[in-house]
Amino acid sequence: MKRFTAWRRRPWAGYAVVLAALAAIGVIYAGFTPQSDRAEAANATQAAADLENGRQLYNKNCGSCHGLNAEGTKDAKGKPIAPSLLGVGAASVDFQVSTGRMPAMNPGAQMPRKKPVPDFDTTIRTDYAEPEKREAAEKQKARAEKNLADLREYIQKLGGGPEVPPASAVDPKGGDVAVGGKLFRTNCAQCHSFVGSGGALTGGKYAPPLDRNDVTPTQIYEAMLTGPQAMPVFNDTTLTPKDKQAIIAYLVQTREEPNPGGNGLGRIGPVSEGLAGWLVGIGLLVLAAMWITAKKPKKLKKS
Repeated sequence: MKRFTAWRRRPWAGYAVVLAALAAIGVIYAGFTPQSDRAEAANATQAAADLENGRQLYNKNCGSCHGLNAEGTKDAKGKPIAPSLLGVGAASVDFQVSTGRMPAMNPGAQMPRKKPVPDFDTTIRTDYAEPEKREAAEKQKARAEKNLADLREYIQKLGGGPEVPPASAVDPKGGDVAVGGKLFRTNCAQCHSFVGSGGALTGGKYAPPLDRNDVTPTQIYEAMLTGPQAMPVFNDTTLTPKDKQAIIAYLVQTREEPNPGGNGLGRIGPVSEGLAGWLVGIGLLVLAAMWITAKKPKKLKKS
């Protein structure tokens, strides 16, 4: 007891007690801190890392044309080379990159659809029989999906814009096919044809086909929302989200319908069918006439 009393009377004893009390309070506070705060801190750290990955991907694949700050670039005469990406939104990035139109290898009147670059190729096969190849393909696909998400988020942070639509908004089962057909024929058929087979435009441009299975519902929605290249923008005041979903339902059902004749002939209606019937029918008749007239009659024998 005398030793304890003597220890308490020393000059540094008060500081030691204060430090011990602060340490105890810190331990108790950490024990009662909600796990959500820790999770939020971890999420913030991960978000910063994802954003940095998006910036690096942008500098590698996009910055040489669109500028290091996404401000766009011009040539010596002031003619635009690549547009600014400020305000285009995540939906535009997702459409252009997932369809392989960007990064553009050979700029022209219109960027064609092609296989995405490896960093963003989410369409790679994963159904390999060998476990090693399947696992490697799945990892590569997951990495490509993350890269695309990080690039979208980076551009979205720069200037905002339309977001990628949720899965519920692009589900064809939630759309009215009859309404979608009317809306498509009113707003889209002039360029894409009545069943989405595509068509030629002026200036070397064209409306791409929509009846291919690699054209996803999400990409169709994003195209209406952002108006890529020669396509006008159909924002939510022009075509509501339900209208867009109805158009998607119409296109998906149309592409799945069989062709009763065996060949759709572009599915552009009776003109192509009549032309094919005329050419084939007349051609067969001409060949039949030539075959009949080419036969020489036998000479009649004298009785």
